[in-house]
Amino acid sequence: MSAGSERPLGRVYDAAYAGVPNWDIGRPQRPFVRLVEAGVLDGPILDVGCGTGELALFAARHGYDVLGVDLSELAVTQAREKARWRRVPAHFLVWDALRLSAFADAGLRFGSVLDSAMFHVLGDAERDAFVRELTAILESGGLYCVLGDRRENDRDVYGVSVPELRERFPSDRWELAYSEETAFERRWGATPAVFAVLRRR
Repeated sequence: MSAGSERPLGRVYDAAYAGVPNWDIGRPQRPFVRLVEAGVLDGPILDVGCGTGELALFAARHGYDVLGVDLSELAVTQAREKARWRRVPAHFLVWDALRLSAFADAGLRFGSVLDSAMFHVLGDAERDAFVRELTAILESGGLYCVLGDRRENDRDVYGVSVPELRERFPSDRWELAYSEETAFERRWGATPAVFAVLRRR
């Protein structure tokens, strides 16, 4: 079942992945490398907005059972090709991150969810919807790990800030376990970013 084709945004990202997007640096972002190598994640892992799969493939090479999902059919095709040629047992699916609860309905839940620059592009209502969907599929004690461009202005929607994460993820269900200011690397340059780890209660 494919959910990506139901959203015009999927076609927008297909156009980006017809070339090499500036955010696709050919390897995982450094905060996720440290996290995976530290061995603190529980599986299975869901990589939301997985793009061409570098983060999912990296986690799978470290022994995790990983599913990557993305709206872009072209990105998912490229991720599957990488997995096949590198002989890495990661799985990829065209799927809308605002419909994650369908996995829970099918009996599938995750120990960790990784988000490398997906949350930071969502609109205000979409962020609330994503938190609800995420709550449905993440095991108690599981981690949601998010990296995104740092929000520069409280009036903006784009970007990530720690105060917003505290507000958006209710404390009766979530704990902000860790946060840091870092950089989001791009093929050309880097931008100030926020990396945060939230634990599902």
